[in-house]
Amino acid sequence: MSPAQPKLSRRTLFAGAGTAGALAAAATVIPHGVEQGQAATDATKPAPEKGGGYQLTEHVKRYYKTTRI
Repeated sequence: MSPAQPKLSRRTLFAGAGTAGALAAAATVIPHGVEQGQAATDATKPAPEKGGGYQLTEHVKRYYKTTRI
């Protein structure tokens, strides 16, 4: 008796091809997103030398609105 070999079905083949395609698409998009994110952080003000780097931005204001009861 020979050992049973798993059968490669069309469903498995297409699922693998779809996964590979999604990974390839993500790999092409991710480097561009990182470059744009770094450009946005470079445009911000430098941190103060003596501390006090906290700024009340719109993002912080939105956060505080969500924590109100």
